[in-house]
Amino acid sequence: MTNLKGGRAVTTQTPRLYDDLAWLWPLWGDPDGDYAEWCEHVVRLIRQYASGPLDTLLDIGCGGGKNAFNLKRHFKVTGVDLSPAMLELARTANPECTFIQADMRRMDLRRQFDCILMDDSIAYMATRKDLAAAFQCAYDHLRSGGVMVVSPDETKETFQQNRTRVSHAEAKAKPESLDVVFVENDYDPDPSDDQFEFTLIYLIRKDGRLRLETDCHVLGLFPLEVWPTTLRSAGFEVHQEAPVMPDTVQPVFVCVKP
Repeated sequence: MTNLKGGRAVTTQTPRLYDDLAWLWPLWGDPDGDYAEWCEHVVRLIRQYASGPLDTLLDIGCGGGKNAFNLKRHFKVTGVDLSPAMLELARTANPECTFIQADMRRMDLRRQFDCILMDDSIAYMATRKDLAAAFQCAYDHLRSGGVMVVSPDETKETFQQNRTRVSHAEAKAKPESLDVVFVENDYDPDPSDDQFEFTLIYLIRKDGRLRLETDCHVLGLFPLEVWPTTLRSAGFEVHQEAPVMPDTVQPVFVCVKP
């Protein structure tokens, strides 16, 4: 992915979680836990605001398919993602769904969907230009009367410098010989721009022997008002809903295509 920094183009490598460390993704977060709760909220919002049939859903930035695992109970799910490794995980977990490698900023699937979910992947739009391109592309893939649900992970107003979280591999998803600890850290090296660094440290112990890996992701960090303004510029009618998940402060935007 190419970002603009100080007026020059900077190319960032694919985060390792979506490449050589993608095998860790199934261990991080239970599809039957927070993912299931979030997806039930998504389904409720879609049904509340949509008009017309609700048969097909496009999961933009589907990752390893944990949202698709829950959403396929309600819709025929098509997922798109840029990472071949994550798409392989998604196909394994959801063989009845369709998954396509595509860039959310410029894809053309040559069809429209009844509803769209943009989850954490939208955070990787690290410039306002990329954010606008992703929203416009989503608008083009949504039928009239359809609904897109999207929510920022972070905004300028609520960002906490050096916020650090620790979580552990899901016990039911790993072999007994393996333990993994995930350490997440948010850091903004330049508050004057629209980006921050999300760094992951993986403490991997196989048969008690430690392997330490690091992984830095460059994510977008915009003022909250940029989100509804950019969505409206793409053509959406925008409805702002209160945060729906525990320990989250960001609103959820329900976006209707006229």
